[in-house]
Amino acid sequence: MLVRSDAVTTPVRQVWDWLAEVPDPEIPAVSVVDLGIVREVSWSGDPSQECLVAVTPTYSGCPATEVIARTIAETLKERGIPQVRVETRLAPAWTTDWLTPEAREKLRRYGIAPPVGQAAAAEHVVDLSRIRRQGGLPTPIVCPHCGSTHTECVSAFGSTPCKALYRCHACKEPFDYFKCH
Repeated sequence: MLVRSDAVTTPVRQVWDWLAEVPDPEIPAVSVVDLGIVREVSWSGDPSQECLVAVTPTYSGCPATEVIARTIAETLKERGIPQVRVETRLAPAWTTDWLTPEAREKLRRYGIAPPVGQAAAAEHVVDLSRIRRQGGLPTPIVCPHCGSTHTECVSAFGSTPCKALYRCHACKEPFDYFKCH
């Protein structure tokens, strides 16, 4: 689908490409598209009227939701789309399964261990009581700094609620693990 904006035709794919440049405010190494929180781009009514961007936050109480919506709207307006509506959708709930493979690599390079497995697979559901009892997850978490699997969970909660704090015994560095959920 195309939109007419000030006599410039903008394809939906181009809007997705622009959104892929919008960084997550908490983890600027990944974009909102990399995270999988942008769920839809469409045009409401007459294509020259309004661009709708549907966003699902990583969790319903995420404090970055308003910043993300504002940044998306500003980015698209700067690109010539005069009317932008960012809609928050809580269902279906966001899952780490929506992270792109590029996002997982970008997280690792940024110093955050990406989630292990898929949230939809029962064997990878995190049992926080097990973390507390055993000091770690059933699947080894790889240190994003040195690649060692000799790591331990220090706290079920890291710099944000969606991450756990880990320490690597090999390089001695602490790091966040983006929990699978």
